Amino acid sequence: MAGRIPPEFIDQLLARIDIVDVIDKHVPLKKAGKEYQACCPFHTEKTPSFTVSRQKQFYHCFGCGAHGSAIGFLMDYDHMGFVEAVEELARDAGLEVPREQGGSSKPAEDFSRLYQLLEQASHFFQQQLRQHPQASQAVDYLRRRGLSGEIARDFGIGYAPPGWDHLFSHLAKESQDIRALQAAGLVSIADSGKPYDRFRNRIMFPIVDARGRVAGFGGRILDGDGPKYLNSPETPVFRKGEILYGLYDVRRSHAGKQQILVVEGYMDVVALAQFGIRNVVATLGTATTERHLELLFRTAPRVVFCFDGDRAGREAAWKALQTALPSMKTGREARFLFLPEGEDPDTLVRSKGADAFRELVANAPTLSGFLFEHLREQVDTSTLDGRARLADMAKPLIARIPPGSLHDLMHQELAHLTGLEMKEARADAPAPERPPRGAEIGRENSLVRHAIRLLLEEPRLALDENLPADWRSSKRKGIHLLAELIDLVRNQPDTRSSALIERWQDERLKKHLAELASTRLNIPEESYPVEFRHALERLTNQYHKELYAELIQQRSLTDEQKEQLRQLTKSKLGSQSADP
Repeated sequence: MAGRIPPEFIDQLLARIDIVDVIDKHVPLKKAGKEYQACCPFHTEKTPSFTVSRQKQFYHCFGCGAHGSAIGFLMDYDHMGFVEAVEELARDAGLEVPREQGGSSKPAEDFSRLYQLLEQASHFFQQQLRQHPQASQAVDYLRRRGLSGEIARDFGIGYAPPGWDHLFSHLAKESQDIRALQAAGLVSIADSGKPYDRFRNRIMFPIVDARGRVAGFGGRILDGDGPKYLNSPETPVFRKGEILYGLYDVRRSHAGKQQILVVEGYMDVVALAQFGIRNVVATLGTATTERHLELLFRTAPRVVFCFDGDRAGREAAWKALQTALPSMKTGREARFLFLPEGEDPDTLVRSKGADAFRELVANAPTLSGFLFEHLREQVDTSTLDGRARLADMAKPLIARIPPGSLHDLMHQELAHLTGLEMKEARADAPAPERPPRGAEIGRENSLVRHAIRLLLEEPRLALDENLPADWRSSKRKGIHLLAELIDLVRNQPDTRSSALIERWQDERLKKHLAELASTRLNIPEESYPVEFRHALERLTNQYHKELYAELIQQRSLTDEQKEQLRQLTKSKLGSQSADP
């Protein structure tokens, strides 16, 4: 398993790249004074309120509140995970991403050769669909399924011709390529030691990862022996439980901003796209996993699972529901669409049309509706025993849903169905989380907030050698965070504002710092050093007053405390009121 990315590398990466260049590739920016502007890509607006600061390496929208560094932008705009965004920026910057393993850092394993071979294989299959003498069978099949040449091109559909070594002969040049082709899942090795093509006489569907790289293939057999559909085996770059067919295209086209439909097969995704329904992905012959759900809900707030209406389809839907329960955080919604018997998305959209299919999706049962319907089918709710059994079956399932409105409303619905008063004492509920250090910096700690806000605006303020130090001993909330930020800058004087924020592992703290950095400072830039020093001086004065009050209330003092009291009295700080 890959180790953690060292924080020092994140600092180095953010120092190497320019957020203006990163965002401008996706959202054209215009110069506006010292900053850059555009209409926000995260909400609809006519007047630009999305600003990007080259100095702070930070973006902020004054309309919807979106904000962050270059890493955060890729995570929000391209729906990447943190590691994916770091790898993408590192690749553009020409840097290798190191990993911490056993207390040391080393570059992540390089799979570039595997990706290169997979990409070449995809081009080979597409070429064979156009040129191979026996490709007419594949072309006829695609036409019978109603696919146009444009859709086949968009999805990179190809053809693996019959025979044992067409792809192998095309790609293999030396012995190490044979090993790489096997590692990529493109060839197998016979008992005799001779390599042969894994995919033969099949319609080929390339499966791309979150960064648009070909990671594997799915092949639909045309005739002969073998499974109807054959996927690439598990490889270092292809894990069926962590990838969804079509997700990259959904994200790239932003077709699934509000809702994603999950189907079971490649042809379902492609056929629906032919009818203009582009917010569709497919699992790869495996049940929905927690990783799948993470990818889906990172892309859209509503996920609709599509299953056959028969018994097998409902059993698969029930498994998907149980997997989804822990992912149902506030703002997320899951629905379950059951198709008429004998139909799949491909046949249904061709027979009924896109509008009728969309209507079915819109009316799909909710997670709560499906859950209670499934349980009620197993009991007789007209009897006391039946209602008791319903409660016993439902409560452990509801307990798996994170605290929030859905969790509470499902308890209310269960009470309505059973007539029981639900006393919710969740033994498995997590202990109340300690608020992040950033959340502690409320209005009552405005001096700490002000100092941190100035530091986020101009990190080099921490390099002033004449700053007071006694404030560090204060017990006020947020002091430790302020001290850590100052120490971080002093250890790395070239640290930018974006690096100060991305350094933290606590996502809630990172979000709080990003929000703080986005607030306006209504003071001129030349006043920053004086304001920062004055804030620390006032924090020092407050600490001295608190210490004085504490010391004079004690009946006995140590020699060190007596000396502290003499110094405080001598300086007359003990009799002064702290600055407001």
